[in-house]
Amino acid sequence: KGYAYMKRREIAPAILKKFGIGYADEQWDSLYQYLLSQGVDKKIMVELGLVSESKGKYYDKFRNRVIFPIINTSGKVIGFGGRAIDPGDNPKYLNSPESRIFQKKNNLYGLNISRQSVGKENFIILVEGYMDVIALYQSGVENVAASLGTALTENQAKLIKRYTKDVVLSYDADNAGRAAALRGLEILKKEDCKVKVLHVTDGKDPDEYVKKNGKT
Repeated sequence: KGYAYMKRREIAPAILKKFGIGYADEQWDSLYQYLLSQGVDKKIMVELGLVSESKGKYYDKFRNRVIFPIINTSGKVIGFGGRAIDPGDNPKYLNSPESRIFQKKNNLYGLNISRQSVGKENFIILVEGYMDVIALYQSGVENVAASLGTALTENQAKLIKRYTKDVVLSYDADNAGRAAALRGLEILKKEDCKVKVLHVTDGKDPDEYVKKNGKT
């Protein structure tokens, strides 16, 4: 089901592999049972947000979702994002909770893959979502990363500055996206970055735009 969904979104198998994208099945406890069989402590499963606990029962946090591993620039998996496949499943996106390992404010989605391109192009395009990063990367725009949640943080700005000072913000075309771009501008300017805002007109987000119009 996960593969069929991503195929409908026109993502190629090679890109799925590159970003490590997978699928969490519909069972309530398949990951829990697997981790138990590997001797993983229940407390650790809960702390990392892989499993939830209610009234002494344990169940998988991510079920029937496309899974996007969040990987830091050292190549370590630190968290997950899960995209609902069925329209009735809410929330649409479910992310790992903050933990000792995963702190949103310190990381950018996709930078582990795109940082060489960022260095080569000497600028980075910042987008909102996992699918925006993947669609742009697939279309040949490889110097791209996403802030995990719309609000850019000072730590993320410092991380960007390690690779480049030139930033293009390309957030969604809705009001929330515009507000997030304005906040991001302020934070990046405090870090002495040169910032431009790319307003996506033909489509509500970069993923939609690039599918309609291609790389140019």
